[in-house]
Amino acid sequence: MSAVQTLKLDARQRAMLDEMGVKVWWPMPEAFDAPPAAAEIKAVAAEPPPVDEREPYAAPASPAPMAPVASPAQSPAARSAAAQPPAARPVAAPLVHGAAVLVETPRRLYAEAGTGPAQGGWLVVADMPPEADGRHGEPFAGDAGKLLDNMLRALKLHDGRTPVHLMRTHRGVAAGQPGSPRPIAEAFDEHAAALAPALVLAMGPLAAQSLMQSADPLGKLRGRAVPLPSVNGVPVVATYHPAYLLRNPADKARAWADLCLAAEQQTPSNQAVAGGP
Repeated sequence: MSAVQTLKLDARQRAMLDEMGVKVWWPMPEAFDAPPAAAEIKAVAAEPPPVDEREPYAAPASPAPMAPVASPAQSPAARSAAAQPPAARPVAAPLVHGAAVLVETPRRLYAEAGTGPAQGGWLVVADMPPEADGRHGEPFAGDAGKLLDNMLRALKLHDGRTPVHLMRTHRGVAAGQPGSPRPIAEAFDEHAAALAPALVLAMGPLAAQSLMQSADPLGKLRGRAVPLPSVNGVPVVATYHPAYLLRNPADKARAWADLCLAAEQQTPSNQAVAGGP
C-alpha cells in the first residue's frame, strides 16, 4: 500500500519525467487529482529541472561529431573529387586586338608656316577618338582643336621653325590595313625613332597612362617629366586634354604650368636642332 502511494505523481513530476524521456507505466492517480491544463504542462516542462545543491551539476557531454560516410553508390573517383576544394574559375584572357590603345601615323602641324627640320621638336600624343563615321577631322576643328592651337601658339610653336607632330590615340580595334591605327605598344617607338622628338607631350589620361606605363590618374602623372627608355630617354610630360579644359577651365593654369615644364625639357642642343642655326 505504501509502495502505491509513492507512485502518485503530480502534474509537475509527470511533466519533468516526460521531458527527460522517462515513461511512467504505473496507473494514473486517483480521480481526486485534477488533470492539469495543457498550458500548465508546457510551462512546467519549460522550467529547468531542480538541482541538488549537495552535488555539483554536470552537464551531459555533447556527442562527438560523426565523420561523413561516403555513399556506397559513389565511385572512388567521385569521392576523391568531392574531397578536393572547388577549383577557381578561369579568368578570361584579355583580348589581344580588342579594346587596345591605338595610335595613328603622326602628322606635322604648321608645316606650311616654315621650312624647319623634320626631326626634333615636339611630339604631341593626344586622346582624340574618331567621329561617328570612324574618321578624324582636322586637328584644330571644333572648340577643343582651337584651344589646342592657342596653347601651341602661346609657346611660339606655330611659326614652323620647331617641328610639331600630332599623334592621335584612342581605343578601338585595329583594321590591319596599311595606314590604319596600330597598337601603341608596337607603333609608338617606331614613329618616335623616325621623328626623333626632343620631348613628348601626352594630352589626356589614355596617352599619359600608356606612355608612362602607369594606371595612376592623370592628376598624379602630370607635373613631372618622365624619361622614356625606349626612345633614348626622351622626356614625356603629361597634361590635360583641351576638351577637358573646356569643361574645367579652372585647370587651365595647371595645364599652362605643364606646357612650361615641357618647354624646359628642351636642352640647348635640342633647341639648336629644332630651331636651326
